[in-house]
Amino acid sequence: MEREPGAAGVRRALGRRLEAVLASRSEANAVFDILAVLQSEDQEEIQEAVRTCSRLFGALLERGELFVGQLPSEEMVMTGSQGATRKYKVWMRHRYHSCCNRLGELLGHPSFQVKELALSALLKFVQLEGAHPLEKSKWEGNYLFPRELFKLVVGGLLSPEEDQSLLLSQFREYLDYDDTRYHTMQAAVDAVARVTGQHPEVPPAFWNNAFTLLSAVSLPRREPTVSSFYVKRAELWDTWKVAHLKEHRRVFQAMWLSFLKHKLPLSLYKKVLLIVHDAILPQLAQPTLMIDFLTRACDLGGALSLLALNGLFILIHKHNLEYPDFYRKLYGLLDPSVFHVKYRARFFHLADLFLSSSHLPAYLVAAFAKRLARLALTAPPEALLMVLPFICNLLRRHPACRVLVHRPHGPELDADPYDPGEEDPAQSRALESSLWELQALQRHYHPEVSKAASVINQALSMPEIFERDLKKKGPEPVPLEFIPAQGLLGRPGELCAQHFTLS
Repeated sequence: MEREPGAAGVRRALGRRLEAVLASRSEANAVFDILAVLQSEDQEEIQEAVRTCSRLFGALLERGELFVGQLPSEEMVMTGSQGATRKYKVWMRHRYHSCCNRLGELLGHPSFQVKELALSALLKFVQLEGAHPLEKSKWEGNYLFPRELFKLVVGGLLSPEEDQSLLLSQFREYLDYDDTRYHTMQAAVDAVARVTGQHPEVPPAFWNNAFTLLSAVSLPRREPTVSSFYVKRAELWDTWKVAHLKEHRRVFQAMWLSFLKHKLPLSLYKKVLLIVHDAILPQLAQPTLMIDFLTRACDLGGALSLLALNGLFILIHKHNLEYPDFYRKLYGLLDPSVFHVKYRARFFHLADLFLSSSHLPAYLVAAFAKRLARLALTAPPEALLMVLPFICNLLRRHPACRVLVHRPHGPELDADPYDPGEEDPAQSRALESSLWELQALQRHYHPEVSKAASVINQALSMPEIFERDLKKKGPEPVPLEFIPAQGLLGRPGELCAQHFTLS
């Protein structure tokens, strides 16, 4: 193709080729000139070629000039005895296929403008191909969607080589449609299987791209009254899986489980665990299937273990999961590091949630209170102002544990029976001990810490005073006057005498 210099010249030349191809089938070979510019090194020329291809094949799809059905090989058709129209449609369908493949490659182009334009063109083809299917319907009401083309799009977004977060942010708007969301989830499962099968060591870029896409998928909380489809349909059939929330939840589950069954970078474990309780578990068809991932994450230690326990806690309380080691795992997280890491506030918020039930055995609560009190002896002041109220709340919620600070008829202890090295809280003998550490902290050099440690005894004594008052007999009569009143006003003399007496 002879080109005029500059992007404007290329635009005019491509425009002429486009008009020629659409005007006459005898000019079909001009398509090669258009596709050739898609291979250009100049990004402005590529953008012009993408726009031209979008207009060209968009028009051909709408006009029904591409072959419909299982696409035969080009060589077989062109050398055969089929009619000219069939040969043209098969040949042009092959050109359309080449165009889509090249657009898929351009999703990895260094220029974001090129990537964005290629994505837009491909999604336009998805919509048009859905409205004008290139496969034959097998029966009335058969649901047709350009799955292979859409897999090409999702595969380009989930690149193993480069960060596609900006392009994925452009794609998010399409996830609002029921059909594109459903097929995105299916295509993501295929992409994860393909990439993990091809790479013994999966590049971090792929995992990050996959998480960005998966975390952008959100299902409606209840069955929508009207389906929203990107591919326009003249009629919606109740037999279509894509139209039912139950099927979306099933595919949503398959998508996340296919991703989470692999060994992920530690940074991704944290990102997943931060959203698992409100963005993943509530939308799964069978939330208990997350047990393998959560127990694996629980063994990683530190903040990851705590976040994993949050997910397990939800499964235990809302989905009747049995996990006997839950509190043992939580107890094992209590070490000096919890006072120094940036997730300290989240740790104590979640620990408070986990220990809030009044049905927990006293020995278990006592073990947590005792271990925290022991760790508090070496904790920084800012951490102590969080830990001391936490211990106080534990003792207030669980009156059976108040013997740790007040054991009126108990024996005097020569040594602390608590075993800080015991991993099982049930065997730590915390309930036989006392919180002498709180008394030591009442003499802390920091006045706020000293005050907080002193307040615990006062706070715990208030319910006891209240209970003691309840056991008292009714109140004695309280004298209101020296001389009982004789009527409302009485006689004048008596009123004066009363007044004098009272004064």
